[in-house]
Amino acid sequence: MKRERATKLLNDMLDRLEEGNWPVDLIDEILVFGSYARGALTPSDVDLVVEHRTDTRLTSEFVHALSYGRDPSASMKRALKGNSRGLQIHFRERSTLEADGFELTLLWARGEPVSAARTRLAALTADPAAGRAPRDHMIEAFDGIDRWVPRPVRIDLADLVDRQAATVRHLELADAHPSHPVALKALARWSDTSPLRRAAAAVLAHLEAGARPMDSVYLHGDPVIGSRYSDTVWQIGVGFGWRYYRGIARHLQQGTDWFEVVRPTRTQALHTLHITAQDRTALPRW
Repeated sequence: MKRERATKLLNDMLDRLEEGNWPVDLIDEILVFGSYARGALTPSDVDLVVEHRTDTRLTSEFVHALSYGRDPSASMKRALKGNSRGLQIHFRERSTLEADGFELTLLWARGEPVSAARTRLAALTADPAAGRAPRDHMIEAFDGIDRWVPRPVRIDLADLVDRQAATVRHLELADAHPSHPVALKALARWSDTSPLRRAAAAVLAHLEAGARPMDSVYLHGDPVIGSRYSDTVWQIGVGFGWRYYRGIARHLQQGTDWFEVVRPTRTQALHTLHITAQDRTALPRW
C-alpha cells in the first residue's frame, strides 16, 4: 500500500472519531506504530493501538460475539474503519506492546480536539530510508501471509510451536469441489458466490483426497455430519478468517487437526494453515 493511501485511511478514521458516535466515544487513546510511523513509503498496513473503556452495550456485544464465535471487537472496528482495509488495530494492547519494546506514537488522546491528531499525523513524514518493520512472533508458516494473521493469533500459534504442542504448516489450496454427497450438502449453507463456500469446497476436497472421513469434520461452526450438540469428538476442525481461532487449542485437546483458511476470497489464493496436534500435554488453555 502506498503511503498516501495509508494517510487517507487514517484521516477517514479521524473523521469518524470526530463524529463522536458510539462506540468511538469510548476511546481514550489512539497510537500509531510500525513501518508507517517510521516513515515507510509502502507500508503493508498501518498498525494502531486503541485504548478504550467499555459500557453495558459494548460488554453485551462482546459476550454475545464470544458465545457465537464471532469477532468481539467487530463493532469498534467497523466504527473506526468502515469497510476499508489497511488499518491493523490492536485493542487495549499498549502495555503489552511497550513491554515488547515497540515505540508507540500518540495520535490522539481523550479531551483533545481531533485537529491535534491531524497535526500529529502530518508530522509523520515520509522517510525513503525506512523499510517495513519486521513482524514479531513469526514462524516459517507465516512467511508471505503474516499480514492476514493478526498479532494476537501470531502470538498464540507461535507459542504452540515453541511448546512443541503443535506443528503449523502453510498450504495453498487448489479450487476444487468434493464429491461426497454429505460434503456437497454442507456447502449449501453458503451462496454460490460466497468466498466461504469456495473455501469450504477447497478444504473438503483436500480432506476427501486424503481419505479423511466426513463424519470427523467440524466445518466453521457446524459438523458436516451430525449435530453440534452431540457428544461426538470431531478430529478435524475447519475455520475461516480466524472467526473460531480461540477454539483451536481446545479442539486439539481431543482432535488431531485444524485447517484455517486465513483469508477467504472469491478469486485469490486460498492460503491455509494446517495445525496438527503434536503433544497434547503441552497445549495451553486460551
